[in-house]
Amino acid sequence: MISSSSQVLAEAAARINRGEPFVLATVVWRQPPTSSKPGARALIDAEGRIHGWVGGACAGPAVALEARRCLADGRPRLLCLGPPEAFSSTNEDGGRIVMSNPCASGGALELFLEPHLTALHIAVIGNAPLVSTLAAMARALDFRVDEIDNAGVAAAGLESAGLGAGGCVVVVTMGHDDEGALEAALATDASYIGLVASEKRCRGVLANLRQRGVPEEQLARIRAPAGLDLGSIHHQEIAVAILAEIVKLRAAGELKPRQVVMLPPEAVDPVCGMSVDAARAEHVAEHDGVTYYFCGAGCRERFLSDPEPYV
Repeated sequence: MISSSSQVLAEAAARINRGEPFVLATVVWRQPPTSSKPGARALIDAEGRIHGWVGGACAGPAVALEARRCLADGRPRLLCLGPPEAFSSTNEDGGRIVMSNPCASGGALELFLEPHLTALHIAVIGNAPLVSTLAAMARALDFRVDEIDNAGVAAAGLESAGLGAGGCVVVVTMGHDDEGALEAALATDASYIGLVASEKRCRGVLANLRQRGVPEEQLARIRAPAGLDLGSIHHQEIAVAILAEIVKLRAAGELKPRQVVMLPPEAVDPVCGMSVDAARAEHVAEHDGVTYYFCGAGCRERFLSDPEPYV
């Protein structure tokens, strides 16, 4: 169980290395009485599970729900939990989200929610100097990079790289079985497949793939030559041209994201008006055949003692 800020940060680093999306929540302000203090941290995964501690039963569901919204739109925000009068501003357009928190103990919290989305994943195939140059530049952009030599592709394909939709493959095999590397790339769901070669050699490689029976719709996925056309340039500049093309496509929305964050079904607590993740709600009650969801045990008990005002 993760219980300290250092453990939360270690888990965050591990998830970044694995390419898993998450939200880092940090308490930046509190109004007593609350069970959390400034500097407390938690990691919330794409399923809404909280790893760490930023508050008790009243705060946890609200933090998890807003964290999943944060992953869905990719924007950080300041989450304010407590009565609206506890906060100086309720300007949600500026990234501040105020959610009513009717916790029986009282108090209020402000938490900064920081989304960490899945990094763009690039597999660079080959043994040429361009491979390490391109990989270093891509890592400087916080991309996730796999360097794979020709022999590795021939032996096992690209399955070990785990490329999904939104991934990129750059083939820098320099005439050493370009066709085999491209066939391995086409067997993945990568959204970008580029071949580093002259225009003449690119035409020859594509012709060879046609003879091997590769359909035209698959060949259309290959960008040959890879990268923006910057003329006759050195290999360092070729790396820049390739990354510039990838960044341009991503900005245009042509590289699909690897993660799809599904927002949970939401319900409204009839007692306090707070949004509740209906799929993960721990406090549920039925009345006249209707299911009601609650943020905590206190709201559920108030409802059950006298449902009519809340129905």
